[in-house]
Amino acid sequence: MSILEIKNLTQFYDERLLFNEANLVINNGEHVGIVGLNGAGKSTFINILAGKITWDSGEVRRLNGTRWGYLDQHATLDGNLTVMEYLQDSFRYLFEINEKLEEIYAAMGNVTDPAELDKLIRKSSGMQDELNEKNFYDLDSQIKKVANGLGINEVGYDKKISLLSGGQRAKLMLSKLILQDLDIMLLDEPTNFLDIEHIEWLTKYLNSFKKTFLVISHDVKFLNNVAQYIVNIENGTIKKFTGNYDKFLAQRDMIARQYEEDYERQQAEIKKMQDYIDRNKSRASTAGMANSRKKMLERINVMQKPAAVYDADFSFPYIELNSKDFLIVSNLVIGYDKPLLPPVSFHMSSKTKMWIRGTNGVGKTTLLKTLMRKIPAISGSFNFHIATKAAYVEQDLVFPNPDRSAVQYFQERFPKLNYKEVRSELAAVGLKGELASKPINNLSGGEQVRIKLACLNNTKSNLLILDEPTNHLDVRAKEKLKKAIAEYEGAVILVSHEESFAGELCDIIFDARSR
Repeated sequence: MSILEIKNLTQFYDERLLFNEANLVINNGEHVGIVGLNGAGKSTFINILAGKITWDSGEVRRLNGTRWGYLDQHATLDGNLTVMEYLQDSFRYLFEINEKLEEIYAAMGNVTDPAELDKLIRKSSGMQDELNEKNFYDLDSQIKKVANGLGINEVGYDKKISLLSGGQRAKLMLSKLILQDLDIMLLDEPTNFLDIEHIEWLTKYLNSFKKTFLVISHDVKFLNNVAQYIVNIENGTIKKFTGNYDKFLAQRDMIARQYEEDYERQQAEIKKMQDYIDRNKSRASTAGMANSRKKMLERINVMQKPAAVYDADFSFPYIELNSKDFLIVSNLVIGYDKPLLPPVSFHMSSKTKMWIRGTNGVGKTTLLKTLMRKIPAISGSFNFHIATKAAYVEQDLVFPNPDRSAVQYFQERFPKLNYKEVRSELAAVGLKGELASKPINNLSGGEQVRIKLACLNNTKSNLLILDEPTNHLDVRAKEKLKKAIAEYEGAVILVSHEESFAGELCDIIFDARSR
């Protein structure tokens, strides 16, 4: 039984055609991964399904009575609520039943009419049965069973939401979504802010989920483990494939080649027809035939030009430095109002590639910011070699003027480059043509990450400090980044939740564990 049907969906975004009369059917109980190149329209698609965006034309039909939920990592939460209060809101209807039940119990003491009293007793009995059936009086343990699996216990259930990091908020929203026991879940990159052990928990949960979910992810291992179907968004189409990501890849290249051949064949036919029309429309003897061809041409459903695959070319310039004592960290205590980690100590040479892993919100980003002297240390010390030149890519997609274009941003960062050179540098990371001229806040997350990496391409260094650089990058770009880091001759400090990415690059691991 279908739970979602899309017919002839057409959607433009910033004058660009994302979907061209696209069709899709999702059946009840299907576990679906959504993939596509950066900027293809994945987030727009899932926002349409969530009712956040109105589409231009076509139909989007949901099965009546289904309960939907959307993991929107940019949603605004009430910072005054505690973690537990926010999670309890998943069961708001049960709390409302309980309040009404208490009102009925209070009213019973003032009722003298036996018939009215019997009516209240029957009503309260039904309400009590529902509370018992839903284990209302054991809700906190139900909540913690899910939330602990995603690491919320490490945050603290009495903590105010206003004090949580972005990653902790994302975990909290995901926990609430799961607790709501929905018929269909829409998940936009849920693993971006999860640690390895929590990705494993989510994987097990999703595999046991009896209902439907659609998940956007660039984490190949995760998709292979949870997806029974893959929906690929490309060339204005939305196509569904049976199997996990690896099985989809085996089919995709063949289909892409066939699409390109069909497109070229159609374009040749259109050109041939147009040439005939142009040559014959003015001659009385052939005008009728030309007009007939024109009508035929107007009825052709013109295929969208195959999406250009803009491969990224990452190559990080290196300044020679050889030192066994490149970075020495001794009993470093980091944090803000209080320490986040036990005293940190480690030693790196100028060739060390170190992976920092650990629970989300534990202080990995704070450690990087401390090493970059963006925030002061509480105590302890760290000393870089005097000739260290660090290049730093932060996790947050924050730009000083997001309404300006990538070209303008790049010109400000690298004023010695002329316009043509700026265009060339952005094109090298896949930001070609109009993408480079669009406001940054109109670009996808993956395209914004490419801007930051383009800056890295133009920054000489002997140390790369990278905070979750793969977040939002599509699979092709991620592989290019992995290759560039592997070939980089200097030291690397990498924070990542992707074991398949960081584990193959780094020679030492630093486990960040909270106090």
